[in-house]
Amino acid sequence: MTRSVYVTGIGRGDGRQVIELGVMEMLTRQVDRVGLFRPLDHDAPDPVFGLLKGRYRLSQRADEARGMSYREAAALQAERGTDELVTRLVDRFHAVARAYEVVLVLGSDYADTQLPAELALNARLANEFGAALLPVVAGTGQSAESITAEVRNAHHAFASLGCDVLAMVANRVRDDEAVRAARDLGAGGLPVPVYVLPEDPALSAPTVNQVAAALGAEPLLGDPTGLARDVRGFVFGGAMLPTFLAALTEGCLVIMPGDREDLVVGALAAHSAGAPRIAGLLLTLGERPGARTMALAERLAPGIPVLSVPGDSFSTATSLSGLEGKLTAATPRKAEIALGLFEAHVDTSALTRHLSVGRSDRVTPMMFEHELIERSRVDRRHVVLPEGTEERVLRAAEVLLRRNVCDLTLLGPVAAVRKRVADLGLDVRLLDPDEPADAAGPVPSARVVDPETSPLRERFAERYARLRAHRGVSYELAHDVVADVSYFGTLMVEEGLADGMVSGAAHSTAATIRPAFEVIKTKPDASIVSSVFFMCLADRVLVYGDCAVNPDPDATQLADIAIQSAATAAGFGVTPRIAMLSYSTGTSGSGADVDKVREATGLVRRLRPDLLVEGPIQYDAAVEPIVAAAKLPGSPVAGQATVLVFPDLNTGNNTYKAVQRSAGAVAVGPVLQGLRKPVNDLSRGALVQDIVNTVAITAIQAQQAQGAQQAQPAQGAQPARDGKESAA
Repeated sequence: MTRSVYVTGIGRGDGRQVIELGVMEMLTRQVDRVGLFRPLDHDAPDPVFGLLKGRYRLSQRADEARGMSYREAAALQAERGTDELVTRLVDRFHAVARAYEVVLVLGSDYADTQLPAELALNARLANEFGAALLPVVAGTGQSAESITAEVRNAHHAFASLGCDVLAMVANRVRDDEAVRAARDLGAGGLPVPVYVLPEDPALSAPTVNQVAAALGAEPLLGDPTGLARDVRGFVFGGAMLPTFLAALTEGCLVIMPGDREDLVVGALAAHSAGAPRIAGLLLTLGERPGARTMALAERLAPGIPVLSVPGDSFSTATSLSGLEGKLTAATPRKAEIALGLFEAHVDTSALTRHLSVGRSDRVTPMMFEHELIERSRVDRRHVVLPEGTEERVLRAAEVLLRRNVCDLTLLGPVAAVRKRVADLGLDVRLLDPDEPADAAGPVPSARVVDPETSPLRERFAERYARLRAHRGVSYELAHDVVADVSYFGTLMVEEGLADGMVSGAAHSTAATIRPAFEVIKTKPDASIVSSVFFMCLADRVLVYGDCAVNPDPDATQLADIAIQSAATAAGFGVTPRIAMLSYSTGTSGSGADVDKVREATGLVRRLRPDLLVEGPIQYDAAVEPIVAAAKLPGSPVAGQATVLVFPDLNTGNNTYKAVQRSAGAVAVGPVLQGLRKPVNDLSRGALVQDIVNTVAITAIQAQQAQGAQQAQPAQGAQPARDGKESAA
């Protein structure tokens, strides 16, 4: 088994951080313990190490991941020779390799290293480490012919030095040359896969924060969201206001003397009006607008950064020349963009097979999350997000689209959604309902629909009035109801215009799931709608149900929850072993609460004799083998339960939150089960990653629902039971 991957370049400017991030993502899908090693560094904090450590929750310290500085290496090579340098670096590498299943090695960067024959040194280190080599060639500004020749030459150079070349990557290739380069390299007869990644302006653009750091600028105004905006260009202000306004471009950083208060107000007013939206202002000469102007600026464009530097515009422009965006722990958006780019153009499945990296037996939270993303891509589904103006939802949408998880429709007033996307500086193109998808070009796109003005409103009103006629709902009332984003999104799912819906970041659970009870209703084999959380612990994934929907289920409902939860667990790769939880184990206790769990356990055994189930059982006996051996020896479930069914909502909700906070578990959910089509609820405190995970789960549920429908022969229609009809 290959135990390490060595990513290197052949010169500067290849943007290989994208490849390093992509390979790390690929490795962490397969194994639990991935280590990092950078043989040579610049005696400064390593931004790539910081990014990878933070994103992948690595416990490795920075000093454990480095060999030595370029300065030390140059001195050692001059004094003792290359063999001594290589020997020391190999020793340090093996110290890392002993502690990890796989090691990602970050090669030298060719930047003022003072090392002769740097390519040959990288090749030798890869050989000595026993690592597969992944060379990256810079395609910046090159033609397809030049890129093709350079990739072939680089492969020949490394292969002639005895390297095990895993694949070749040409990175940062112009869009108009990328297709030709990929075609020519694919037909070029190289014995390894070749991947071509186009240049992405969102990656090469620095953030306002990075501009400020490069200049040592002082922030006068701006919030973290504004400082994270990409700078897509520079506009220098000096002309009269009408001429100046005509020169503004989308995403530009405006550089102007600090005493031009008219231009400050004009630029921010133009931004507020969306004509166009700028990244921020950079004021030169150390001059600052007066207090009244600054107060007006803050009201005109809240959060937009205003920076100040002492130099003049010319020296500032000189300092900014060639400044590019960098992947760091402080730029999580760029990391998502980079991963989307890598996964769109690299066959990660084939690359993993070539690596022969064995999959870990343990399933870590990160591996579970990776699996969700991978599975959702297999058969791309369409998910509707009703909360189209909510910041976390929009940030999650950008990630979902960049990672190719699913197609999206956002609901809300079109102008408001567009303004919110622009204000957040997100790289998402919003399409009208009937606009062709290719209109967005390479920019990830989502559709935006306003329920109040959509032509679908009348159709949905008619459908809802028919469904709820027995409750006295008229067309006029239905016309008002379906303008609500939750009802509109639910009807999109019911009508087949979307495959699933996710909401709840800004709405209550009732507002999210009541429309599903009324419109979508339960599966024929489900008596109620319930929920589970996937609890991702350090070394395993457990399924908790029901922690979000049913306050006090009776024995029949509890049995239904257990059966549904087992099916959900199996559908997401968790082998179901069901523990019906109570405050006593086996026959040690009695009382109404215990009797309910005992009866539910018996029902599960009668209805599904193929399932492994134990109950009543206490939590510790369910998950801890030593306790299980004492309380229920010989049980096939005790001590190794994977599906834990709580007797009531109070117990379940408190337990999942206690485990989440105290044990540092990642709680994915709630995932609703029992509905005919997938609708899922979010916690109102959901983070962006929580939303991404829930949407991926919803897409997978939609795949499963479609697969189940296709697998069943056509039969007479069965009436769907109306889950919680009395509550609706």
